[in-house]
Order: sequence, then structure tokens, then C-alpha cells
Amino acid sequence: MEITPGKGTLGARITGLDIGRPLADTDLRILLTALGRHGVLCFPDQTLDVPAFAAFGRRFGALEVNVANTHHAPDFPEVMILSNVRRDGKPTGLADAGQGWHTDMSYSREIALANILHALEVPRRDGRPLGDTQFRNMHAAYEDLPSDLKRALAGRTATHDFAKFWDMMRARPGSARAPLTPEQRAKKPPVSQPIFRRHPLTGRTILYANVGYTVRIDGMAEDESAEILDRLFRHQERPEYLHAHRWTEGDVLMWDNIGTTHNAVADYGPDEKRTMRRVQVMASLDYEALLAA
Repeated sequence: MEITPGKGTLGARITGLDIGRPLADTDLRILLTALGRHGVLCFPDQTLDVPAFAAFGRRFGALEVNVANTHHAPDFPEVMILSNVRRDGKPTGLADAGQGWHTDMSYSREIALANILHALEVPRRDGRPLGDTQFRNMHAAYEDLPSDLKRALAGRTATHDFAKFWDMMRARPGSARAPLTPEQRAKKPPVSQPIFRRHPLTGRTILYANVGYTVRIDGMAEDESAEILDRLFRHQERPEYLHAHRWTEGDVLMWDNIGTTHNAVADYGPDEKRTMRRVQVMASLDYEALLAA
């Protein structure tokens, strides 16, 4: 296995590892360390069927079944299909997944460690790949946060709500998302999360607030909460925190859902095909013990 870091604060390329085969404990620890250090890991040229893809994700933790559960691989509800392809007039996958800055599962009491995507079809225009996935570094965002905000927010929590992002996506022109049912909303009620939290892989403090799901700072006047959240969200936009992945078919991309936020760039049309498989790895293991073994 060879790990080649990118040029910025996020991103590394992992070669010499066939992730379709069972992952040894030693390799698991190496990859967990790399995920904490680099935030975004790309495994190029991977050929995986659905069971092998799910098995790779499951080595890092329990796999989540999405609350909407609208598109998934047959017999594998934990493997979502992300696609703008339609067959017989029907969508084959979720077409607008991830289009807007957010942190997956921050709206859940049990948060996610990582997201993993496998690119099957990548849209292109004039030979150039489209549909980049962008990331922002929340380790660096916390470290650079002004001292007055660190003092004001130390020990505080904020409310995250699944419905915020879902309704934002529904409001986009041409959205095919249906309203959440009362049952779906009941499965994911708003939850409070620490604004600053200790990362289980690095032991360092990260900023855990994102524009997609964070709605208010708990116990704070509404106007003050809105002002501070706006400062936090604008702070995250600093260009030095940004990393963009340009996709190629066969890429498996794994990213840290605690130490980054991400956004899927929707710069392709309905006839420019994009299809990916996705699993969400919950932070369900004792990662400190794993890394110490």
C-alpha cells in the first residue's frame, strides 16, 4: 500500500490495495490513521460488486440505512444508488444527493465516521469530468477560529435538523424529492450536538457545525445565535480549507464525516450521466482502541 498526500490540507491517494478483498487488521489501522490525517482518501481503479463494496465499508463500522430509503441496491438497503439516469421514465437513483454544504448524519444522535462512494459513471463535457465533490477542513477551521468565538462557544451545543437540508433541496427548481412523511420526520427528530468535539481518530478538536443541518445554538437568543452561526459558516469558506475531488470511473472515495463538510457540485445536465454507489459508515466502533492495538 502506498499513501500519496495531496498538496493542500486534505486529500491522499491510496494505491497498491485491492479493497475488493477482505481488509486485514493492519491495513484497517493504517487506513483509519490516514483518514484522520488526510480527511479524504481516493482508491483509484477499483472494481467492486455490491457485496464487496458493502463489506469494505462495514470493516470501519456499522452501515446506515438512509431514513428516506428511496433508492438502494437490490437486497442491500445500506447501499444507496446516486444517479441522474432514468430508465423507462423512472429514476434509477437519487439525482440530487449532497448538493449543498453539509456533514452527513450530524442530524443523528449517533453520528457518522465516514462516507464512501464508488464511481460507476462520471459525466463529461468536451472530455472534462464534471460533478466534483468538494470538502472543507474542520480541523483547520477550529484551529483558526477567532479566540472570542472559541471562548463564547466552549462547551455549548447546537441543534441539527434533517428536515432543514431536505426542504432546502425540495425548494430547488425541478426537484423530484417528495415531502418527508410524518414517519420519516419521527425517525430523525432534531438533535443537539457539541459545537466543538474531540475527533475519535486524531484526538484533536474540530468545529462541528454545518450550514446544511445546523439550525440554532442551544440556550442562546435567536438573533445572537443566527449571527454567530453566520460567522461560523462564513469562516468555513476560507479557500485554504477547500479540497475538490475530480472523479474518474473506478474511484472509491472515502471521507471523514466528522472532520470535514462536503458539497456535490451540480455542474452537469440530465443527459450527462452520473452514477455512484454509496455507503455511510456510522461511528460505531472504539476507534481509539483499534488504533492502539
